[in-house]
Amino acid sequence: MLQNQEKTARLWAKVVAKAWADESYKAKLIKDPAAVLKTEGLEIPQGVQLKVVEDTNSLRHLVLPALPAEAADLGEAALSERLAAYSSSCSCGKY
Repeated sequence: MLQNQEKTARLWAKVVAKAWADESYKAKLIKDPAAVLKTEGLEIPQGVQLKVVEDTNSLRHLVLPALPAEAADLGEAALSERLAAYSSSCSCGKY
């Protein structure tokens, strides 16, 4: 699973770099993210819709993740602990 996360992170980094370097690519990514991501080798689960938003120097978007089904019965403290562990292993929330 970690290997898959690392692969996804590398592919996403490639997409971001291309979007920063190429305005037309960025426009396509914003207009039809699923098609662009599929072209780059990222799998999008069936039925999942995507929306790309762009941060600026003065505007940041915070995404409130969906509650994972396996965590539905956890209390606030356990959820917080799990999220802290996950966040420390990725670039989530770092801006």
